[in-house]
Amino acid sequence: MTMTVELQAPASAAPTSQTATTPRLARFARPLVGLLLPLSLALAWELAVRAGWSNGRLVPPPSKVFTTIAELARSGELSRHITMTLTRVGIGFGLGVAAGTLLGGICGYWGFARRLVDPTIQALRAIPSIAWVPLFILWLGIFETSKVALIAVGVFFPVYLGLTGAILSVDRKIVEVGRVFRLSGPAMIRRILLPAVLPAYVVALRVGLGLGWMFVVAAEFMGASEGLGYLLIDGQQLGKPAQIVAAIVIFAIIGKATDWLLEISTAPLLRWQDSFARQSGAA
Repeated sequence: MTMTVELQAPASAAPTSQTATTPRLARFARPLVGLLLPLSLALAWELAVRAGWSNGRLVPPPSKVFTTIAELARSGELSRHITMTLTRVGIGFGLGVAAGTLLGGICGYWGFARRLVDPTIQALRAIPSIAWVPLFILWLGIFETSKVALIAVGVFFPVYLGLTGAILSVDRKIVEVGRVFRLSGPAMIRRILLPAVLPAYVVALRVGLGLGWMFVVAAEFMGASEGLGYLLIDGQQLGKPAQIVAAIVIFAIIGKATDWLLEISTAPLLRWQDSFARQSGAA
């Protein structure tokens, strides 16, 4: 007597089209989850004002804020202010990243430079941002140069600190392996140090970009006639809380958008990482 056993295919052997579609849908749905909290809070406040629980005078409801944004967009003011603020942040961010990367790389790799320069930079880092404003006005005037310089200062410190700390935290055993293979100085930087510091450097860039958006408000308080910071001051002086909240909302949207662009533009440099976030799909 012969016995035949039929093996049933496991459930995991289902058509690959379904398994391929699910991660794709999850990838598109994941960013939408982050909108749940702000949209829920906005809806709750809108309903509270409409129900009469608040008059919405000092904190206007979302409908009035969006109406203000639409009016600014129709008049052409919104695009002009956004363009000017983006230009200032872009130039200041570029200058701050260049200076922070250069000094951070030198001080992280060269011990003598770190002992010579780092104490002064750390002392300057403790100075409040608003304290630079009168000095930059005195040195550079109230025009664009002083505004860009203030933004660059805000970006410089986190980039410098992040890169220096990343270089100093590189595992000594990895460096010893490079020395065993007799790598030259440039080869050591390219093949050992650069991949090791990239994750922390990307985080430092994102922190610097966030501070750049914070510093642009202080910069546009210095006699600016254009920019989102000017909208804040104008709304305060004319008693327009809807305009103030509208400028804050636009700051939040553009700041998040630029952070997202920076994140996805640097993602190809970090594909080699086998991190928990990549494994669990949390990123």
